[in-house]
Amino acid sequence: MSNLEPLIDALLLAGEDPSLVLTEDTAHILAYDHQIVGLQSIPGVVVLAKTEQNVIKAQITIEEGFIIAQPIHLCFSLLDRFGGQNVELELTLQPGASATVLSHCLLAHAERAFHAMQAQVHIQEKASLRYQESHYHGIYGGMTVQPRANIRLDKGALYRSDFSLLQGRVGMLDVDYIIDVGTDAVAELTSRVYGHITDEIRMREQINLEGERARGLIKSRIAVEDEATAQVIGIMHGNAAGARGHVDCLEIVRGQGVVSAIPEVQVSHPQAKVTHEAAIGSVDAKQLETLLARGLEPDEAVDRIILGMLV
Repeated sequence: MSNLEPLIDALLLAGEDPSLVLTEDTAHILAYDHQIVGLQSIPGVVVLAKTEQNVIKAQITIEEGFIIAQPIHLCFSLLDRFGGQNVELELTLQPGASATVLSHCLLAHAERAFHAMQAQVHIQEKASLRYQESHYHGIYGGMTVQPRANIRLDKGALYRSDFSLLQGRVGMLDVDYIIDVGTDAVAELTSRVYGHITDEIRMREQINLEGERARGLIKSRIAVEDEATAQVIGIMHGNAAGARGHVDCLEIVRGQGVVSAIPEVQVSHPQAKVTHEAAIGSVDAKQLETLLARGLEPDEAVDRIILGMLV
């Protein structure tokens, strides 16, 4: 494996503790650009990765019945000012397995570059996965980030995800996730993004409730300021008896920013139910007045309200 020092520096710059990643009992994949610099399996977690034709190809399998206490860490970083990174990930949780994955995308140095992720996730019967993806961008606004995921939940499976991009300029973010939820399974998606200057945000998340009593939640919290734009598309399809789904969009606009929220709900079974709510606007006037009365400057007060919604 190559030198870990650049990746450790990137973790520190993002406020992360490398000692939590580089331990003997933690499964992980560490990479910068297209170099894999750290790779570790542990009992119950098989981790494989290689680079082929400028694509990092990774496979992670959590074996049947294993409850993994320590989070599995994925750290992907770009160290050059220009360039890109392609990642293909296959993630499988076998029946009854349980794990948390922390994915760190460390892109603070890139001025004009791209990061693309294509993920295939299969959560088998009664397995559970929490997937937390945190992005750390720099000040340049030249990043293009394209996460793609196809996720399948078998009977009684559980999937909870949290996508956050709150540090640095977004650049161009284009998210597209599709989740198929089986009988008695639950999928919950949360996204939190803050766009500035001329950032562009596109979030498309779709949950198909295919099995009886399947449950789904799409929750987005997006803020834009200056001339940033956002398009938030939350799609929920109820296709089986007892399926229940909800789309919850809350967006805040500041300055000349523009946001559109497009919830799409569809029911194809008479015993399914899907609901949605969407709200777009400025910060709450009463909250702003309270903070101003406590001595905060207007810009500082608005920032505090927005970050309180996003965190």
